[in-house]
Amino acid sequence: MTAMFVSADWLKEHYTEETLQVLDARMLPPGQEAVRDVQAEYLAGHLPNAPFFNIEALSDHTSAYPHMMPRAESFAVAMRELGVSQDKHLVVYDEGNLFSAPRAWWMLRAFGCENVSILAGGLQGWKAAGFDVATGPVSLPEGEFEATYDGAQVKRLTDVLLISHEGGAQIVDARAANRFNAEVDEPRPGLLRGHIPNSLNVPWNSLVVNGELKPAAELRDLFAQAGVKLDQPVIASCGSGVTAVVVILALTSLGVRDVTLYDGSWGEWGSRDDLPIEK
Repeated sequence: MTAMFVSADWLKEHYTEETLQVLDARMLPPGQEAVRDVQAEYLAGHLPNAPFFNIEALSDHTSAYPHMMPRAESFAVAMRELGVSQDKHLVVYDEGNLFSAPRAWWMLRAFGCENVSILAGGLQGWKAAGFDVATGPVSLPEGEFEATYDGAQVKRLTDVLLISHEGGAQIVDARAANRFNAEVDEPRPGLLRGHIPNSLNVPWNSLVVNGELKPAAELRDLFAQAGVKLDQPVIASCGSGVTAVVVILALTSLGVRDVTLYDGSWGEWGSRDDLPIEK
């Protein structure tokens, strides 16, 4: 079983191994696009030979909703072009906030990669350990990648609507409490305030410390306080299907098996006026 997290020291030690490949999966939080250029930030400093796994670009652009899963074939083509080979041990990282690396971890696994880990502490932790970063674009030989999509990992709006109404699984929303409780506007314009009826709130960043998950005992307490039962199925949701994966990561680390993603998340639910909303 591939480790969910690897340390900067471990990665440094194994960096040159042929069987290992590092991917930069940083991503801007919603609302930051106007003031920051993620591509420029990537070019200004990334781990050596780590291509940019751009979650924004790797999403389904035919969808009206942000960050929806792409089709398997287009994902495979994109991975081959980046130089990613599916049979390698893939290590993904983000800025160090554990905001987007989990989504990359989840996407790669959903498309058939078996060995995927997250760099604990991300780019920030790597630099803090005194290790070198590279600048400029990364160009690698074409990778070998055949994507097979595991659709069972994803729930659609009709599934979630039914479960919200009739039960059968717990809907866990990873947004901040003030968004969940309809106290502030969503960072994406045009969305209603509130949450899916009968959902529970576990803000994603409450599960994280220093770019990795909190210790298991603390995670168990946080889920218990939110009313989440670890022996029952969970559907994770958030603003756009990215930070929900931090909840999936945490539950997976605790051995919870039946955990799926509502990929549309609030970007879909909150954009419609024909669905029930709790405030």
